[in-house]
Amino acid sequence: MRAVHGLLAAVAAAVLLIAGCSSVDDVNAEAAAAPAEPVPVQATQDVDLLETVRSRGVLNCGVYGAAVAFSETQPDGSTTGFDADYCRALAIAMLGDAGAVNFVPLTSAERFTALQSGLIDVLVRNTTWTQSRDSDLKFDFAPVTFYDGQQLMGRARDGFTPASTVADIAGATVCATAGTTTEKNVADAANAAGVEIRLQTFEDLDIITDSFISGTCDLMTTDGSGLLGRRNRQQGDQEWVIFPAAPFSKEPLAPLYLPNQSTFGDIVNWTIYATIIFDEKGITSANVDDLLGSGELDAEAIRLLGGEGELQTKMGLEPNAFYEVVRQIGNYEEIFTRNLEFVGLQRAGTPNARWTEGGLIYAPPAR
Repeated sequence: MRAVHGLLAAVAAAVLLIAGCSSVDDVNAEAAAAPAEPVPVQATQDVDLLETVRSRGVLNCGVYGAAVAFSETQPDGSTTGFDADYCRALAIAMLGDAGAVNFVPLTSAERFTALQSGLIDVLVRNTTWTQSRDSDLKFDFAPVTFYDGQQLMGRARDGFTPASTVADIAGATVCATAGTTTEKNVADAANAAGVEIRLQTFEDLDIITDSFISGTCDLMTTDGSGLLGRRNRQQGDQEWVIFPAAPFSKEPLAPLYLPNQSTFGDIVNWTIYATIIFDEKGITSANVDDLLGSGELDAEAIRLLGGEGELQTKMGLEPNAFYEVVRQIGNYEEIFTRNLEFVGLQRAGTPNARWTEGGLIYAPPAR
């Protein structure tokens, strides 16, 4: 991990030097004067990223590494969680093996530089799809895998309840992740509610949580799923309260990759869509083999599983690539349930429900 941080620091320094800084001291001075901003991606047709991944034999997937239920680096070095399983799904589609993933833990400040520099091939790190990341940074986003929204977490002993609102945080010290939509959203929400807050920012959610536990922060804020995970894991004998009931921002979380990589991007997109379509059709890791020979599958399912009319080979994949995805890692429901339900996240009644059940999880037709 030290080598990763060192490489990212070197890339950032090189960018600043190219921008006109004559020395490392100048770089440090500029960094101290203003927060570093990611450099927009150059929209060029470079090497075929799919072939690069295949030649390497492993997919470099950027994750958080400290996001409860989404991506957590375990003591044995393995990485678990919802995002981590989507990294594995991509590795299966491209390389046929769920284990052919190199997980690269990244902070919020590192993630975009890591993608721009080629340190990672794809970023699957609870990242919000925004206009600026589309237009200024020129990244391409995959389909949304989880619809979230920002909330606050305080202590019951301080008078906060699930019915509390942003108007109730006047004068409080609120800790947020620096340089993210989280920091901007809470400032906007406080302004809209007509209250003043003291905003403290840190680069890492672990530091924010520790500061909240110690009392340095009256409140902490991030996506609701992140707060729920931290409460589940670290609440202890305190009573932590998440509010307001309705999030004060939209946080559609999606993987992202570099532009002008059409084949690679199509594979990322359709791997996600395949897990959603399999979920819609009730095709799971447990029953896919039985269904294949049953005569019960419709034409779309047969195509996705590598049968007549399959389109995977036109994407540079093996015909049975998505069959292997569902066989090895499961459909969307399985990935969700396995990783997110234990912290209290449910699909029913949320945007993450199937579109047929009032949610937003939807895939275009595979034809």
